[in-house]
Amino acid sequence: MIPVVDGVFNIDKAAGPTSMDVVRRVKRISSQRRVGHGGTLDPMATGVLPVCMGQATRLMQYLVDGEKEYLATVRLGVATDTYDAEGRTVEERDPSGVSRDAVEAALGPFRGIIEQTPPIYSALKRQGRRLHELARAGVHVDIEPRTVEIMTLDMVDWQPPLVSLSIRCSRGMYVRSLAHDLGQALGCGAHIAGLRRLQTGPFHADTAVTLDRLEEAYQEDSWPSLVYPPDYLVLHLSAVLLNDLEERQVRNGQPVPLAPRTHYSEHMETCRAYSSDGRFIALVRFNRPQSLWQPFKVLQLKEPSPYSMERALT
Repeated sequence: MIPVVDGVFNIDKAAGPTSMDVVRRVKRISSQRRVGHGGTLDPMATGVLPVCMGQATRLMQYLVDGEKEYLATVRLGVATDTYDAEGRTVEERDPSGVSRDAVEAALGPFRGIIEQTPPIYSALKRQGRRLHELARAGVHVDIEPRTVEIMTLDMVDWQPPLVSLSIRCSRGMYVRSLAHDLGQALGCGAHIAGLRRLQTGPFHADTAVTLDRLEEAYQEDSWPSLVYPPDYLVLHLSAVLLNDLEERQVRNGQPVPLAPRTHYSEHMETCRAYSSDGRFIALVRFNRPQSLWQPFKVLQLKEPSPYSMERALT
């Protein structure tokens, strides 16, 4: 009998399957029921796709909200309806007149905080339906631009008509839209020819494992070595150790003072809370007017975490 897993697998997604295809296969491999992914990758994209198990699914939002890093290959001269290589060609132009310097100059306005319109072929919802479903049904939808941030955007290779870009960005930034918009700025059209996610939150491609490797690990019973504990998702937060009374109160959803260890905390600041034996108990949020910490994510984990003292407040 395989025990219930509370943690995260750092999966290296291959090109072809959807993110939900990956989730379904992990379910089959692990015989787990509560499984979800921490941020969609398009079918043609590869790379980091954290898959959360059990109680770790309650913390997936921290992955979705986290920064992402990509290596993208942009094909100049061809625009498609999906903004990637899997779409229908809607425009072709000769990109031979586009220079490396022109691309470098065109990248400038896309750095920093920008307004970006998501692609119509996306998993975003409108009136309960996915945009890509509406697009395939021929339904016209006006898509509002939204604010995103591109922290770094660098050209790392120039093999015209292909341009390779290194990108670090916020939640909600569509690399496909970036490629399309870059093509429009250059006047030649463009689409994504290849995309690999190198990082999402604390997970990196160099430590990711394929689904085949995960399946082998289950067959060998070595899969526990591949599981990251749930609190690995929130190590950017400070940590506090609870005494026995505080632990009981937090487990019952009651606010606790936690002073003077967190005396100088700001309103709505969030901390990881651990039991005296190192088990990850909850996330707690500070209410400054009341000078109390309110639990809002309480977990029931049985094993101590190796991260209980990381960033611990004293």
